[in-house]
Amino acid sequence: MLNLTVSLVQTDLFWEDKSRNLRLLGEKILGIKEKTEVVILPEMFSTGFSMNPVLLAETMGGPTITWMRKMAAEKKCIVTGSMIAKDTDGNEPHYYNRLIWMLPNGDYGHYDKRHLFAYGKEHQAYTAGKSRLIASAKGWKINLQVCYDLRFPVWLRQSNPVASLSGGEKAEPEYDVLIFVANWPSARIQAWKTLLMARAIENQCFVIGVNRTGTDGNGLDYAGESLVAGPLGEILHSSQGKEEVNTLTLSKEILESARREFPFLEDANHFLIQS
Repeated sequence: MLNLTVSLVQTDLFWEDKSRNLRLLGEKILGIKEKTEVVILPEMFSTGFSMNPVLLAETMGGPTITWMRKMAAEKKCIVTGSMIAKDTDGNEPHYYNRLIWMLPNGDYGHYDKRHLFAYGKEHQAYTAGKSRLIASAKGWKINLQVCYDLRFPVWLRQSNPVASLSGGEKAEPEYDVLIFVANWPSARIQAWKTLLMARAIENQCFVIGVNRTGTDGNGLDYAGESLVAGPLGEILHSSQGKEEVNTLTLSKEILESARREFPFLEDANHFLIQS
């Protein structure tokens, strides 16, 4: 595992206007001067957090995937963020809040948001995902999540790295980084920051949260406050409420040192997550 450089794109979004959002984000991505390996966009980056999937959803051959493939190839890095996706089961369409992990060679993986935000009626418009996606980059294992998932620690918990192998032989933790892409409103921003730090502490990993700014089509305000926390919960980066792109490097030594000096994961309960 080598150090990993990531770029957090905190931005306002044009409400349900894909072409303007993709143009804006393309300019921001191509304007990153530092060498970066992963570019992280907010939740539903091409539309805002819309409950109108019938109008806005795309297949995996649609314009947003095509744009992500182009950006990843041009910037020679991974691009990730969530979009409104459509799959068809027989004649019945299903809509997902789908996070895409786009590689520079055009291959991609995806994670469908598991916990739908019932308070905002997301569960009425979208289908919940069933499986986690742990991606990889430069030897780092990266657990990809979307917004409201942050509130559910069991779904995010590292398995016990000792109890997972017979005879108590030590195994590596499942992942090294948790990424959350979000449209997290200003009214609950304290919960956002607190939970990001808590997830880092309890899972002894880096946690990255990328949130949007501005006001959406429903009149909800977003304060940004994108954040990076280290494996002991220390804040390594915190944005304010303006649009900004920040690039920083995650240290392999910081991660390994925290796990070596404070082997708390070895004392964790052993359990299996079922959908």
